[in-house]
Amino acid sequence: MKFQNSPLQGVVVIYPDVLRDDRGYFFEAFSKKRYSDICGDVDFVQDNVSESMQYTIRGLHYQVGEFAQGKLCKVLSGKVIDVAVDIRFGSPTFGKYFAVELSDENSAQLWIPPGFAHGFSVLSEKAVFHYKCTNYYSKAHERAIRFNDPSLNIEWLVKNPIVSGKDLAAPLFSAIEKDFIIS
Repeated sequence: MKFQNSPLQGVVVIYPDVLRDDRGYFFEAFSKKRYSDICGDVDFVQDNVSESMQYTIRGLHYQVGEFAQGKLCKVLSGKVIDVAVDIRFGSPTFGKYFAVELSDENSAQLWIPPGFAHGFSVLSEKAVFHYKCTNYYSKAHERAIRFNDPSLNIEWLVKNPIVSGKDLAAPLFSAIEKDFIIS
């Protein structure tokens, strides 16, 4: 297993050891003991799965307060660009993003701790996206940033994206509150 730090402190790409043979493949998708050095002493409490068609963009989403979430992301089928945006006021990378390709072919995972907004764009015909969360979903604590905010300038690698009305109406990055502060 290989862990690769991103330019955003705490965001890590994980490349599991994949055993392939004539029957298919096997890999360890999560082991608390092995991942604790990277993710900390996390307790995943909810798993989410979405299926999205090509050109879909979901995000940028996060939760605040007692329901802030860390996410361990993986693509079960297809290919996406997965994005984390640093929303921690006082961070040297505040307002910067990191993007990585996750696919069923590379088996990569992305660990996104609390303090980051998250989204992805679908590059394949469709994609099944799975993520483990360190906290439960809470509508009252959910927040979003508009995916195409020009100040973020995220390269989604998708033209004419399919985006939910809710995500299209999300506020700009400049309007986020100081929910995450690094001193």
